[in-house]
Amino acid sequence: MFSIGFIGAGQFAGSFTELFKRHPGVSDIFVTDVLPERAEALVAEQGLAGTLGSFEEVLASDVDAVAIFTQRWMHGPLVVQALRAGKHVYSAVPMAITEDEIAAIVEAVRETGLTYMMGETSHYNPATVYARSHVEKGTFGRVFYAEGDYVHDMDLGFYDAYRYSGGEGWRATASYPPMLYPTHALGGVLGALDTDAAHVVSVSCLGVADQRGDGVFDKDVSMFDNDVSNATALFELSDGGVVRTNEMRRVGYPSHLRESRFRFFGTDASFEQLATVSFFQDKQGVQDVSADLDSEASVSEDDPSLAHVAPELRAAFVSGHAPVHDVARLPKEFAGAPNGHEGSHQFLVDDFVTAVNTRTLPPVNAWVAARYTLPGVVAHESMRRGGERLPVRDLGNPPTA
Repeated sequence: MFSIGFIGAGQFAGSFTELFKRHPGVSDIFVTDVLPERAEALVAEQGLAGTLGSFEEVLASDVDAVAIFTQRWMHGPLVVQALRAGKHVYSAVPMAITEDEIAAIVEAVRETGLTYMMGETSHYNPATVYARSHVEKGTFGRVFYAEGDYVHDMDLGFYDAYRYSGGEGWRATASYPPMLYPTHALGGVLGALDTDAAHVVSVSCLGVADQRGDGVFDKDVSMFDNDVSNATALFELSDGGVVRTNEMRRVGYPSHLRESRFRFFGTDASFEQLATVSFFQDKQGVQDVSADLDSEASVSEDDPSLAHVAPELRAAFVSGHAPVHDVARLPKEFAGAPNGHEGSHQFLVDDFVTAVNTRTLPPVNAWVAARYTLPGVVAHESMRRGGERLPVRDLGNPPTA
């Protein structure tokens, strides 16, 4: 067993502290937040081990691991500090926002031998799980083209979320560039493929400047000098295949139903997904597989633990397993536990805990996380250069035992 310190007690943290608390492989859970009252409230609500005064106090303590749930642009430096302090690290997405930060995490993991895992929900998305099974069986033939969309309109809960986390200056942070948060779209595609054989090698990206005029996605306000709310990237893979992803923040789409969706086209078969339906197709016909991929709610959206979450975001916090998920592999203590993001939360926690306790690589380890994240960083730069096609560095594979 190991102890863990949570860095950040915002909207998502409580969903995960509850699962870590239930897991038989975890002992004490501590929490810190820049707003101490939030950490204190979470500890009191869930009966956790206690609070610590700061990130630095967590690193100086004897906790074995940390979970990074801070603002998304802060992850990279905090992860490296934690690893260098001898802590295993679970990090919310994205891994980091620059190539140097991503490379520094990979190097720190390589040098320390500690466990790092990025909590990418789309790796466990029912569509990705379904497509991965067909890739492994060879049903698709050669997958030559795939698509991943993260389509979540700012009006559907994000304004409230940024106000909650950003304080008075929330508009400056709400302009966060779409392609610096690429993993819900790209991770769901690459998570179904063999990334050793099919990682990204180049990208061209175009963005659409925002026209709302409310101070969000305004370059004069943005801490990221960003006015783009929607972006589309075309990636070249190392095996000659092509992937297209969309990151959309102004879009007429019911993201509360399915904010990430995917398509895979192979020489022998294909798979396509929309908001409420999913189809497997081969040269003989079409099969509706929607029922296999539909997730059920794990708790009510009116659960008191979600009182601080915008109603438009609550579906993501409660959606549970789908028939394609292998729930038998999860600890029995998770039965009836809350879940989220189409059943991914419980798998995320279990995979990290298992990796730490068995000293094995988690599925979304540092090298896989880099392949999910770095292409988006380069795509953002391509967008800034008007769509110029740019090479994407690959940081390789983990060292063999």
